[in-house]
Amino acid sequence: MNPEKQCHIPVMVEEALRLLRIVPDGTYVDATAGAGGHSEQIARRLSGGRLISLDRDPAAVTLTRRRLAAYTGVTVVKANYSEILEVLGGQGIQAVDGVLIDAGTSSLQLDTAERGFSFQEDAALDMRMDPTTGIDAATWLAEASFAEIKTVLRNYGDVGPAGRIAQKIAERCRENRMRRTSDLVAAIREALAFVTSEPDEIRTSFMAIRIAVNEELNFLELGLRRAAQALAVGGRLVVITFHSGEDRVAKQVFRELTRPRIQLYPDGRVREKIPPLLKLALPGPLAPAPEEVRVNLRAKSAKMRAVERICLN
Repeated sequence: MNPEKQCHIPVMVEEALRLLRIVPDGTYVDATAGAGGHSEQIARRLSGGRLISLDRDPAAVTLTRRRLAAYTGVTVVKANYSEILEVLGGQGIQAVDGVLIDAGTSSLQLDTAERGFSFQEDAALDMRMDPTTGIDAATWLAEASFAEIKTVLRNYGDVGPAGRIAQKIAERCRENRMRRTSDLVAAIREALAFVTSEPDEIRTSFMAIRIAVNEELNFLELGLRRAAQALAVGGRLVVITFHSGEDRVAKQVFRELTRPRIQLYPDGRVREKIPPLLKLALPGPLAPAPEEVRVNLRAKSAKMRAVERICLN
């Protein structure tokens, strides 16, 4: 089965629910609603509780509102998860019992050809998670230098021949031949003409450019930090990542927030040792079960990490 054509199946649902420790009257945030799969599973378990579902994508917000219309205590908000504290403040919520972040792109975005996320469909080269703001991928590439494109391909997509591909992309941009997804695919194929099979660099280059256009890793770091602040003591933050860059951000943020904080005097002497804000709820990343990967290929690269708040300040 072509993974680009699968219907939406939320990833690692049971693991997320177990780690969030859903209680019927609790308050939870699904910070990346997508098609509403995780949100619906949380909403089903609530009775007198609240669920705030966020997404920066207007299409996802519309779909999730429709999907969750029958559930009480559910509010769906168009917002980036980095805005979680502002959203909760607007809802009169001071702290929550759990937050779920499912990073990266959603099935809804990949499966909608005209959004320009998929390399398997010809469409305008957009890739914006929120098409109402920012610049699209075609504009980003046209304005970026060769060096910037090369760095993005290497750092966000682990693309080996990043320089060769960046050069072809830059050439097509100068010739005004980089407006559609098929143009980007053609540039990558031209750069790797010596490769006889379909190069995986097409997929990884699309991913890298999407991450840059949407500033995904910057927002992920900020979102994780603010989600940790939103937790009540005993509340949990669960994050699902899908590539090494996302997982590295989650690992680094969690490492920092699960260590004691040291305040120093100006001369360098220790003034105060403050307990860590969080503790690990998992000793390391959790992978999906083989059975899930067999029915949902998009789960293959998923990793789940979880932390629990243990300190008020």
